[in-house]
Amino acid sequence: MPLSTALLLTGAVLVLALGAGLVLRMLDGRRRTGHQLRLEVADLDGATLAPGATLVQFSTEFCTRCPQVRRLIGVLADERSGVTNVEIDLTDRRDLAARYRVLQTPTTFLVDSRGIVRFRWGGVPARDTINDALDTMLRREPVASTPAVASTREQT
Repeated sequence: MPLSTALLLTGAVLVLALGAGLVLRMLDGRRRTGHQLRLEVADLDGATLAPGATLVQFSTEFCTRCPQVRRLIGVLADERSGVTNVEIDLTDRRDLAARYRVLQTPTTFLVDSRGIVRFRWGGVPARDTINDALDTMLRREPVASTPAVASTREQT
């Protein structure tokens, strides 16, 4: 093989790899809809769904970015009433990864009180995108069951 052909092939492979890497980086942490997924309460290992929203993080033992996401969704859940967070370790639960189409860790779901996945993030989500999704979801489905609390929520 001539040197010019080898260099041309090497350059083409590098350009393709760079393009694939940029696309993957662009998609990391982006908010997507839940694609008609429903989270089963039995898969939460004893945890329950919150009346407003539940942030569910799928992680593994060896995930290096999972602690960062765990802290983030823990803080966001603590800041809002009616919102909680749950972590599911997929290390020994590969069946859940297949069932919920989790291809990378961390993956975070925003689930309503009925278990329907409203939004999902692959990778490390931005705080603002989670807050926007929570605002959207909680506006559609008020957490409060009493009119007095509901009217207080509407004023803020």
